[in-house]
Amino acid sequence: MSVDTVLKDTKPKMDAVVEDLKRKLGNVRTGRATVGFLDAVVVDYYGSPTPLSQMASVAVPEPQLITVQPWDMSQLNAVEKAIIAANLGVNPSNDGKIIRLPIPALNEERRKQLAKQVHEIAEEHKVAVRIVRQSSNDALKKMLKDKAISEDDEHYGLDEVQKLTNSFTGKIDELAKTKEQEIMHV
Repeated sequence: MSVDTVLKDTKPKMDAVVEDLKRKLGNVRTGRATVGFLDAVVVDYYGSPTPLSQMASVAVPEPQLITVQPWDMSQLNAVEKAIIAANLGVNPSNDGKIIRLPIPALNEERRKQLAKQVHEIAEEHKVAVRIVRQSSNDALKKMLKDKAISEDDEHYGLDEVQKLTNSFTGKIDELAKTKEQEIMHV
């Protein structure tokens, strides 16, 4: 194992943390309807838990409305129950063919709560990046102890891991800041 190997292993792990952050931020409500809003909904489909996106057509015909149309119409009530059970803060209306989810506008207090939630999610992901950094640093220190690399290589490796860490925490801050602005924009 070499310093390059450790660096090559570190970057994809940090990339995965950022991708997870993007996915989680996509689930935070902004006052506009998005298809990702229903990603967490799981429907009991003939006894097996199935993500809503795999059994229904989800669309956003208007900025404040999401429509859900199950491919199997006999599952319409099960889909409606799953949306209610997901506790998303919306009331579905079922007309027998399609489920409509009107997205209510956010008030100032709720916007602040959501901004705080975004900040907490970002902080969790920064911690995850630091854990990846720690694990890479430990690998470099172990390689030095085992005399697999020189002290200069170890210092170079530690510096490069820190640069990666700084880069990825910067990306996390930027994503969080963008999402907060999206939430606070009326």
